[in-house]
Amino acid sequence: MDTFEELIAEGAAVPVEGWDFSWFEGRATEARPSWGYARMIGERMATVESVLDVQTGGGEVLNTVEKLPARTAATDGWPPSVAVARRLLEPRGVEVVQAGNLDPLPFPDASFELVVSRHPTEVGWSEIARVLRPGGTYLSQQVGSGSMHEVSEAFLGPLEIDNSRDPELAAADAEQVGLEVVDLRHESLLATFDDIAAVVHFLRKVIWIVPGFTVDGYRPQLRAVHDQIRRGGPFVAHTKRFLIEARKP
Repeated sequence: MDTFEELIAEGAAVPVEGWDFSWFEGRATEARPSWGYARMIGERMATVESVLDVQTGGGEVLNTVEKLPARTAATDGWPPSVAVARRLLEPRGVEVVQAGNLDPLPFPDASFELVVSRHPTEVGWSEIARVLRPGGTYLSQQVGSGSMHEVSEAFLGPLEIDNSRDPELAAADAEQVGLEVVDLRHESLLATFDDIAAVVHFLRKVIWIVPGFTVDGYRPQLRAVHDQIRRGGPFVAHTKRFLIEARKP
C-alpha cells in the first residue's frame, strides 16, 4: 500500500494539460448525466455543415465525434490546451484557434449552424449569438452551482454555495441576447475518490474547486482526507450538471 507521501507525489506529477480524465480510471469515479452529451453533439453534428466548439480544452470530447461537419472549428484560451487540441484535431481538418473565455470569437457574424461547449468556465453569450446563423443552435453541458462542494469544504472549511451557475440564470442570459431556450435540464451526480493521489490531481486540474491549491499549502487537509479514505473508504462528493439548448430565431 502506497504511503501518503508517495500518493501525493504521484498526484502532483501527473500532467494537467488538456481535458482528458482517463488517468482517474480505477481510482476515482464520476457519474455521467442521463442525457449523454457526447452522443447528443455527435447526433447534432451529423445534421449540420458547420460547428464551433467553444472552450474545447484539449479537444478530447470533440474528437469523440466520428464524422465531423465539413467546417469544424474549436477555441480555447489556455495555450497548453490549445497545443494539445491542435495535435489531436488539426489532422482531422479542424481549425483550432486560441481565444480566451470572454474574448471576441475570431469568426464573422453568422458563421456556424451549431455552437457547442462542454463545461465552459464563463459564457460569452453575445458572441455565441453573433456567430450563430439564424435558426442555429447552441448546445452546452455546464457545471452547476455547488458542484464538488464537499471537496471545497474539506480544504477551505464551511462555505456558502455560490448560486451564480444556476441553470435558470443561464437561461435568462441566453434570452437577454435574443436566443430562445428550448431545453433546460439539471442533475446531481455521485463522485468518489479512492485515494489522495486522485484528489491532488483533480485539484490541480480543476483549479476553481480550491483556488490557489498547492500540495505544500494544503498538506494538513490532504492528510485529513487521506486518513478519512483509509478509515472509511472513498471520499464522496456530488457534481452538478445542467444541459442548455438555445436557438437563434
